[in-house]
Amino acid sequence: MKITVLGDGGWGTALSILLDGNGHETMLWSVDPDYARILRERRSNPKFLPGVRIPKTVRITSSPSEAMEFGELIFSAVPVQYMRAVLKQCRRSHRGAPIVNAAKGLEIGTLLRGSEVVRDVLGEVPVGAISGPSHAEEVARRLPTTVVAASQVRGLPETVQRALNNDRFRVYTSSDIMGVELGGAIKNVIAIAAGISDGLGFGDNTKAALLTRGTVELARLGAALGARPETFWGLSGIGDLITTAVSPYGRNRRVGYLIGRGHKLADILAGMEQVAEGVWTVKAVRKLARLHKVEVPICEQVYLVLHRRKNPRKAVRELMLREPKSEHSTTRASDGRP
Repeated sequence: MKITVLGDGGWGTALSILLDGNGHETMLWSVDPDYARILRERRSNPKFLPGVRIPKTVRITSSPSEAMEFGELIFSAVPVQYMRAVLKQCRRSHRGAPIVNAAKGLEIGTLLRGSEVVRDVLGEVPVGAISGPSHAEEVARRLPTTVVAASQVRGLPETVQRALNNDRFRVYTSSDIMGVELGGAIKNVIAIAAGISDGLGFGDNTKAALLTRGTVELARLGAALGARPETFWGLSGIGDLITTAVSPYGRNRRVGYLIGRGHKLADILAGMEQVAEGVWTVKAVRKLARLHKVEVPICEQVYLVLHRRKNPRKAVRELMLREPKSEHSTTRASDGRP
């Protein structure tokens, strides 16, 4: 199969290496012609995935038309905040191939998930998504990894599964694309909270509580939006959250850690090559939660710390001193109460 990967970041590069290794004709698209030339000449991605060789059989282009016309299946690993602009460049050249969102985030202005952005720009094209605990650094080095592929388009999850599956990369399927994309997006916000906890010098008890109650927030908001709650107990929810919150590769955790250590957000972002999606996704999460009257206290405090300069220690104190409640509530998510 001919497969295009949009986005030359670490994840897009790792996907192209994976697909090439599975025997597919693979093309990697870069937004920057100069960087595309570096990728072709060096056969490595020094900025986003250093130390990993890109096979000579992976084609590399900066032409949107060439990339879109090539692929019978297209993966978009472009960060969600930039996806709309990229797809507008590609719109005229798209020939109807299914597009699979591989990014994890929500578009701030529209509150749309990645697959929804695809359809908003390109129309009623077949769309899917992949998500799960899948750091690019590990996938590119063939460390065992498992993800979930989701779509409501009949047969598309299985097509993605066949394209990606091998002895080091296992793919499950799901029809709950909303839940899979929301899990991948919102877990980045909780990972920032976990990083803040680490930066403040708190312990394992604190992080375990944040991850557990953060997963509850994932499921609560997801259910209010129409996703299946059980999706968030799977790979795109708790699975991805664990990886992002504990790994040294986790960009969102690192942002939180530096915030906890007293650094300013603007300075942190200025020193990063790759995008920490949770910094922006938290704005969309907050709007969605308020729109649907769902309580997401951890996400709310992360928003206030990042974008209103709230003191992290004060945020933790307010979380701990919230009104005592039952752990397992039977109230509806749309009531806004846990």
